[in-house]
Amino acid sequence: MKILNIFKGEAGVGIILILSTLFALILANSPFNEFYSKFLDTPIKIQFANFIFDKPLILWVNDGLMAIFFFLVGLEVKREILEGTLSSFSKVILPAIAAIGGMIMPAIIYILINHNNEIALRGWAIPTATDIAFALGVLALLGSKIPNSMKVFLMALAIIDDLGAIIIIALFYTNDLSLISLIIAAIAIFALFLLNFFNVTRKSFYILFGIILWASVLKSGVHATLAGVILAMFIPLKEINGKSLLKEFEHELHGFVTYFVLPLFAFVNAGIDLRNLDVNTLFTGAPLGIMLGLFIGKQLGVFGFSMLAIKLKIAKMPDNVSLKTFYGISVLTGIGFTMSLFIDSLAFGDATLFKYADKLAILLGSLLSGIIGYFILRRS
Repeated sequence: MKILNIFKGEAGVGIILILSTLFALILANSPFNEFYSKFLDTPIKIQFANFIFDKPLILWVNDGLMAIFFFLVGLEVKREILEGTLSSFSKVILPAIAAIGGMIMPAIIYILINHNNEIALRGWAIPTATDIAFALGVLALLGSKIPNSMKVFLMALAIIDDLGAIIIIALFYTNDLSLISLIIAAIAIFALFLLNFFNVTRKSFYILFGIILWASVLKSGVHATLAGVILAMFIPLKEINGKSLLKEFEHELHGFVTYFVLPLFAFVNAGIDLRNLDVNTLFTGAPLGIMLGLFIGKQLGVFGFSMLAIKLKIAKMPDNVSLKTFYGISVLTGIGFTMSLFIDSLAFGDATLFKYADKLAILLGSLLSGIIGYFILRRS
């Protein structure tokens, strides 16, 4: 997601996420492991009429707070499509092709490795995602050495990558559907359409129907984070009475998402108990597919598809960019982290299915992509 405005001081954001991850790892591998596990399983219950939401803390983060994250992503996507880096064909074609390649190649590598394991195949989408907060954090460490055109390219690629993740979640990680809940969701969507059509600018109305939409989507079997994206599509961008409701929501949510939602998500999902982990497990099945998908698949897809598009004159190389710099950026897209952990939780659910080797593979694949990408860019 974006990026130059959403994460002011990108390097600082990356550091916060790293610290959250390290803290979770320390707790999970110390005498405080039981405390950490109980914290994740803290029951939280909310009831309204016949609607009961009784979930442990970790699911409130993954289903609730991450819906706010995806709401912010949706706002960003809408604004960029209407007036930003995705507003014209010439601006969007290269990052779009790169993003598509960056989703296809990791999935192919993962599937080739796990084609004979039905359970592991559920995780084919895990290495297709890019954590743009970390990727731009690495770029921030390099300062003015990176041309601005490449930052814009990475930002646009990440937005399209997020769109791809949203579509994947909707199509492949949806459970049994509840017709009644879907009807309620449809009514909430129609209400949001009317608010948008009549240029209503009262935030409280959008928030009210947004909560109804989230609750009904959560109960419907479709993943609740999609409600955030749908809600964002109905927030007005154009200025009415001197203000843009979409930009106001963006501005107000940036700090909350950056400094609370994402670090908390990393903390509750990255606590990998390494004490009984067999290192050999990392080089088999799902973990191996994740690592190779992130480190090899992402760079191969982004760089390969981009070069093909440039050779065929479908797109052109960004201004003032060397081939080595472009390749370094492609390597950075293998930093999956937040989005990969999120899709992992949808694909496998039970954190002990692969004895945490799948999550460790995400961290290692992302770390390798970040380090190698950094040194390539530094030398370029």
